[in-house]
Amino acid sequence: MDNRVRDEAAQWFVRLQDGPLSAQERQRFDAWRRSQPAHQYEIDVLQGLWSATDLLPKARLQALGDAPTERLGRRALLRYAVAASVVAVAVGLGAYSGLGQPKPYNAEFSTRLGEHRQVTLPDGSVMDLNSRSVVAVRYEKSRRGVELKQGEAMFSVQHDAERPFVVAAGAGQVTVTGTRFDVRREADQTRVAVEAGTVKVQGRASDHIVTLTAGRGTHVDPQGQVAAAYAVNPEELTAWRSGKLVFNNATLVDVAREVSRYREQPLRVSTAAVGNLRLTSVFKSSDTDALLKALPHILPVALRTLPDGSQEIISR
Repeated sequence: MDNRVRDEAAQWFVRLQDGPLSAQERQRFDAWRRSQPAHQYEIDVLQGLWSATDLLPKARLQALGDAPTERLGRRALLRYAVAASVVAVAVGLGAYSGLGQPKPYNAEFSTRLGEHRQVTLPDGSVMDLNSRSVVAVRYEKSRRGVELKQGEAMFSVQHDAERPFVVAAGAGQVTVTGTRFDVRREADQTRVAVEAGTVKVQGRASDHIVTLTAGRGTHVDPQGQVAAAYAVNPEELTAWRSGKLVFNNATLVDVAREVSRYREQPLRVSTAAVGNLRLTSVFKSSDTDALLKALPHILPVALRTLPDGSQEIISR
């Protein structure tokens, strides 16, 4: 968890104990609390600590916060403990009341056509969702679980050796304790690329594990078979985060698949020969029409509109 979030939560909580908030303060607090799940989580933890002070002897509270032995009220004790370390107090009380245990967390997030969305999870990990993506999150005591139901997501995972971060996608799953990596789920495979750190990729129906480090990737087929690690360009693969489509000697089959993520109707290729043509270029993901207009000027192809409104790349 980001220490900044804990500090902000502590400041707000102490202010709440001092008396009613003004209308302006209440508006600011509510905006802060709702902006990230981690903010509400930390406030809940502090509320639990506050309530638990009634259950423990004053001497124990003073020892937890290494507080001076003068007469202290509940508010002063809490202020001192927060200033010393919210984490230390939570761990100390956890031995008596279980408050040190992480709370369960369940949520689902999605993006529409052309939408990108960033989500901060309760542990401070961040997900960047690509267009047309659906992710379900389930945090438990000993495991941080995510299911990529559709689309693509970039994960920046906070390190926690006690609670691995596991992403399930299609017939594969990715396990980490802290790193940055991208997972894309497609109909015929799940692709994984690592930008920083180390991840372990495993097929759901196999004990075979492929370990990836920065600049390495793999894919898992529908049967759960994991390919050997190979070199990737993470910046190129995650260029969508900055609104770009980067193609480096990509086949038109791959180009059509990528472009389809940003269009109402899919883009297809007419034959295997057309699909094997290769493209190297950069376009804006928000303007795929520009890519389609440019394509016949780059390669010996043309565009044909089909009865259902979709488009097909054909030979010319």
